Amino acid sequence: RADAPGLGWGCGRGRELSCASFGRIMRPDDANIAGNVHGGTILKMIEEAGAIISTRHCNSQAGEPCVAALARVERTDFLSPMCIGEVANVSAEITYTSRHSVEVQVNVMSENILTGAKKVTNKATLWYVPLSLKNVNKVVEVPPIQYARKEQEDEGKKRYEEQKLDRLETKQRNGDVILPVINPEPHTVGYSQSSLIHLVGPSDCTLLGFVHGGVTMKLMDEVAGIVAARHCKTNIVTASVDAINFHEKIKKGCVITVSGRMTFTSNKSMEIEVFVDADPFVDEPRERYRAVSAFFTYVSLSKDGKPLPVPQLLTETEDEKRRFEEGKGRYLQTKAKRQAQMQQAAQ
Repeated sequence: RADAPGLGWGCGRGRELSCASFGRIMRPDDANIAGNVHGGTILKMIEEAGAIISTRHCNSQAGEPCVAALARVERTDFLSPMCIGEVANVSAEITYTSRHSVEVQVNVMSENILTGAKKVTNKATLWYVPLSLKNVNKVVEVPPIQYARKEQEDEGKKRYEEQKLDRLETKQRNGDVILPVINPEPHTVGYSQSSLIHLVGPSDCTLLGFVHGGVTMKLMDEVAGIVAARHCKTNIVTASVDAINFHEKIKKGCVITVSGRMTFTSNKSMEIEVFVDADPFVDEPRERYRAVSAFFTYVSLSKDGKPLPVPQLLTETEDEKRRFEEGKGRYLQTKAKRQAQMQQAAQ
């Protein structure tokens, strides 16, 4: 483990799996006006840890130099809010490798440096693909890792097949666009929908000249947060993010449009669909394309941090009603899984 303050590398499980960790204190520009750290800030740190460890692993053996590109983030729950002044400790571990992809599991823990109190705030699973430095369209082979038990490899392979199928299905249904609404009524989809336009610069990009996944996720969380705040007019925090699928790379010089709209509300939560479209801007004849998509879930909090009721979303069109029912299905499915996990933990 390195001795540099705030940054260390190490692996508590010996040489079985690669792992890494780092930490930094949360500053005012990392948080909202209520002092809660933005979910996008945490997502960016999670992705940085994953990119470092997967790139390092993919270059651990003699071969073509490469950089790991983010392909997917599985559902991520924000277990508790993080506040200004706390230290975020991020630890990442490679848990599975296929021939051309790496699975990284990341944990985030907040630490109150005044009291020493610690708590787990996030757990995330990310998938990376190594791209050649010489040919950005070439995916290089991933060095295999050693598993402590055969069951670990079998379980990882199952997760790999599941995410591969889900990515394909998600890409096939990514044709929607968000259109402006004139004089929308409060609590309707059109009232809270938002978009952000961003020119991709060098500081947003990897060595290959494509946008860091963490930069994209941070922008997506900002847009989703605006949608949630417009809908309920209170302090809001990210509760969870469904799988984030990175369908295509975004090149330096592109103009990206990050769009968000409300799809479903329960009594205390809001689901917001967010997608990223890229417009090649410099020396590119290509038309606009869908690059990333995900669903964010937010909750509304009072001044003392307690959940508040969320105004019911008013659906007007058949598409809005369909998306509401689809969101309700995801909400009930997640709720059932959480209850099953709580029952197992109690036994």
